Amino acid sequence: MKNWIKKIGVGLILPSMLLLSACGSSSTGGSTNGENKGKSSSIQERTIKAGIGLNEDHPEGLGLKKFAEIVSEKSGGKLKVKPFYAATLGDDQKMTEALQGGMQEITIPSTSPLVGMIKEYGIFDFPFLFNNGEEADAVLDGPVGQKLLDKLPEHGLIGLGYWENGFRQLTNSKHPVETAEDFKGLKVRTMQNEVHLAAFKELGANPTPMAFSEVFTALESKTVDGQENPLATIKSNKFNEVQDYLSLTKHVYTPFVFLVSKKFWDGLSEEEQKILKDAAIEAGKYQRQLSREEDKKAVEDLKAAGMKVNEVSDEEKAKMKEIIAPVTEKFAEKFGKDLVDELNAEIDKVRK
Repeated sequence: MKNWIKKIGVGLILPSMLLLSACGSSSTGGSTNGENKGKSSSIQERTIKAGIGLNEDHPEGLGLKKFAEIVSEKSGGKLKVKPFYAATLGDDQKMTEALQGGMQEITIPSTSPLVGMIKEYGIFDFPFLFNNGEEADAVLDGPVGQKLLDKLPEHGLIGLGYWENGFRQLTNSKHPVETAEDFKGLKVRTMQNEVHLAAFKELGANPTPMAFSEVFTALESKTVDGQENPLATIKSNKFNEVQDYLSLTKHVYTPFVFLVSKKFWDGLSEEEQKILKDAAIEAGKYQRQLSREEDKKAVEDLKAAGMKVNEVSDEEKAKMKEIIAPVTEKFAEKFGKDLVDELNAEIDKVRK
């Protein structure tokens, strides 16, 4: 009788163990089991923290919302992107470091803060490099842009593509900037960026590096005379309330780079990785279009808000470019002459 009971017990326990084992093996999103790849079972329930430095109503914020929607749709609601706006998780540098440490999953900073880590990203800081967004798209989505994305994994980051911050324009509280001479003596907040700092000094301005979160207060208190940012950022952050003049200089085009923590990425299944990659590209196209539409609208809105807006002629931009040519030449050597030549060749292709 006892032996019969034991046999029944074993008969019940073994199937249960096999069932538990099967369930356990299918729940790991990073499983290397070929049968799981490409199937919905390789998508886990995940909450993904995605932080940016700009506001929710900025084209970047709206692009991030679109990305979250696409990811949710493609994953059947299993992958949930939780957006954090207005630097609530820290500035671009801090969020990038959080990705490297595996404490945050996604951030979309401008390329400038990456220069300290990967010097070649400095090529996008050259003043008067692109004439329009189409030229920038061709370079960023082409071999040069990919070559720089390929440098990220060794630094604990994965790059899924480029979004648009846009052409940087100058605002100040002193006078319109119409010529190169008008830069002289202006105390202008810039990013902590060696190319920008050198270029503004060459033009006779007094560049003052400062965290973006401090800019409005510094402008309001007249600690600095002006700042430079894309139009959407100027409008979204209400710089018109503390600045009188907007000069459309288009002196630098700044891209965003879509970054994912490598620690997080390496734990995803191939299906999950594809969902994030495809969503970043699709949302990026939407974000770029939004950015360019907002640029046109922002000029009129800022005029209506009382800012005095002036265009800078192509002739004056050419003079400014000539003045800062020594800066460009110096940093072309630093970032890599071959890469800069490849960059210029790509731009020439588009212009032809």
